[in-house]
Amino acid sequence: MSLQVEKLDKNMAKLTIEVSAEELEAALQKAYQKNRKQISVPGFRKGKVPRQMIEKMYGPGVFYEDAANELIPDAYAKAADESELELVSRPEISVVQIEKGKPFIFTAEVAVKPEVTLGDYKGIEVEKADTTATDEEVNAEIDKERESNSRTITVEDRAVQDGDMTVIDFEGFVDGVPFEGGKGTDYPLTIGSGAFIPGFEEKLIGAELGKEVDVEVTFPEEYHAKELAGKPAVFKCTVKEIKVKELPELDDDFAQDVSDFDTLEEYKADVRKKVEEKKAAEAKAQKEDAVIEKIIEGATMEIPEAMVKTQAERMVDEFAQRLQMQGLTMDQYMQFTGSTVDALVEQSKPQALKRIQSRLVLEAVAAAENLVASEEETEAELSKMAEQYKMEVEKLKDLLGEEELKNIKEDLAIQKAVDLVTEAAVEK
Repeated sequence: MSLQVEKLDKNMAKLTIEVSAEELEAALQKAYQKNRKQISVPGFRKGKVPRQMIEKMYGPGVFYEDAANELIPDAYAKAADESELELVSRPEISVVQIEKGKPFIFTAEVAVKPEVTLGDYKGIEVEKADTTATDEEVNAEIDKERESNSRTITVEDRAVQDGDMTVIDFEGFVDGVPFEGGKGTDYPLTIGSGAFIPGFEEKLIGAELGKEVDVEVTFPEEYHAKELAGKPAVFKCTVKEIKVKELPELDDDFAQDVSDFDTLEEYKADVRKKVEEKKAAEAKAQKEDAVIEKIIEGATMEIPEAMVKTQAERMVDEFAQRLQMQGLTMDQYMQFTGSTVDALVEQSKPQALKRIQSRLVLEAVAAAENLVASEEETEAELSKMAEQYKMEVEKLKDLLGEEELKNIKEDLAIQKAVDLVTEAAVEK
């Protein structure tokens, strides 16, 4: 194999890769062996047609595509190593020459990791966040706990009120005629939830158990069923059940039920502490983001579009993996949303660019400050991972391999860079 490297504009490179005629011939023969059972020629048993006969009937290029697909991955990988460039995108492959008896030549256009010129990265000014827990925030957390410990009780001695959980029968009419999809039996409806068209739930307030009431509403102009859009309708409704949530009293007994504390005051103090810890963690993350954003603004770097596209594609792949963990396929997601993979990649590009910029400036800070992960820090990180996956450290190392271990060390150095610039920032 031979290689020529040409530097292009905007941190792109063009690799021209030549594979020997002998290797091309071997790949063509392999393609023939793989495909011959699927090719029928009169006068020959299936799978026994000579290669020369197939090439004569279907043209000399009948096996070129398979041969190229066989040769390109390994040849490109070797060329990428030999180029000594830090390549950061998927290659755009173009075949230049493929012909029996001649070398196979193809090109790969690929992004090269951009150089970064840092501006100021110490003493960055950021806004100081307030991490004090307000009474409203504390009460909101306590109300969530009361809500999760509430009980549902049936009401039989009053009419419907806002917030009630009801069960209703209904049938809708337009111009006195029932319409498709306008009827429901034993339908659960929480008043005020906004589950029905505007005005419906509010007009059920005051309805009595077991008594039919007429609810007059007008369908929205943008209603999905065009035949009903903008039309007045009457729903004949019967409320069959009324239920409400009963919240526990806010007292010492409640505190003892939901916590390890004996009094309500002690429980409230603990909730306040947890709210402040949460706000402090959020403030730390926001500070890191704000500092990195300002370092990016002060830095100079030219990000190739191919690099952004590759990062966006990786993000879509990660999204597909998360969907799979939830029991959904990408095809199902596309069907539900009406989107496409290309559209998702395009939507992901701004975030992909931000990820790339953040990583590049932090790598530059780590290099400028000689920040590296020590063996002890790497071992500690591997121990944490091994504990998480419930396996021995040495077994984990074997599974990860050298490349992934290198990535872990780089990530630890990046975190050191994050800590350095954040601690050096000035809060105002």
